[in-house]
Amino acid sequence: MNASIRGISYYLPEKTLSNQELSIEFPEWSVDKITDKIGIEKRHIASESETSVDLAVNSAVKLFEEYDVDKSSIDYVILCTQSPDYFLPTSACLVHERLGLSKSTGALDINQGCSGYVYGLSLAKGLVSSGICNNVLLITSETYSKYIHHSDKSNRAIFGDAAAASLISTTGLLDIGDFIFGSDGSGSRDLIVKNGGARNKLSMDTNYNPDDYLYMNGSNVFNFTLKSVPLLIENVLNKNKLDKEDIDYFVFHQANSFMLNTMRRLCKIEKNKFHNDMKRTGNTVSSTIPIVLKDKIFDADDKILLAGFGVGYSWAGCILEKN
Repeated sequence: MNASIRGISYYLPEKTLSNQELSIEFPEWSVDKITDKIGIEKRHIASESETSVDLAVNSAVKLFEEYDVDKSSIDYVILCTQSPDYFLPTSACLVHERLGLSKSTGALDINQGCSGYVYGLSLAKGLVSSGICNNVLLITSETYSKYIHHSDKSNRAIFGDAAAASLISTTGLLDIGDFIFGSDGSGSRDLIVKNGGARNKLSMDTNYNPDDYLYMNGSNVFNFTLKSVPLLIENVLNKNKLDKEDIDYFVFHQANSFMLNTMRRLCKIEKNKFHNDMKRTGNTVSSTIPIVLKDKIFDADDKILLAGFGVGYSWAGCILEKN
């Protein structure tokens, strides 16, 4: 049975953080320097009382309204987040209740980051194509800003908060092809919040402890990306029996402009086939790809290659085709 993306909507928090505001806090960093380095002009930031569940619910409500979706038709909810409201219960169950979905609807969290949308698509496709479900609600939602210390100018400049909701059904706008996955846990400490889980509880020290906040080894993550993504692209094309020339558009995880420009050149992808624009949202982790898919207008029969990669390390790719 076929599986397709029937619709996508996304939600951005009202509060924003501009490069002008960052440059005031960090005078050594000019507005132009921030923009040129990472390709971001502003990012949306969740308020103190706003969580990933709140963002997820708002994105789903927009999806239901924009595509006239009957809530009773939803068979399953998959919520991809690394910033859940609680350790337990499952945040997807909280979203399910807030949306007023049927009690016969499944609800599942997946803890996945930058590759999370592609991973979630594979699970949703499996549920639909196997006949287990007719309609799967896939939501990606992150509030990484809550993990970033106010003095961490680099990560504050990169990451924004957002949620995106996709409806996966037997028919839709974008048919879902075959997938390639990869994982390498040896890089797990290169993008990590060390404290707060079962292994290391949050420190009780009132002084600043860097292990309580997001840490990113940017150079290691960059090198991982340069090694893994070209092979990922090659494997996705082979799995789907396509050549690079068959692809009309490449949608990579929107990490930062420098990384994307480097990968485009390394993978020898034409500029007009490659998306590199996160100026108004920043790196929204698992929501970067669906935000692009929502905003980009594709032509009939266009073939789109998706590539997600990052924290974990984890990577995944697939092909979509506009029908």
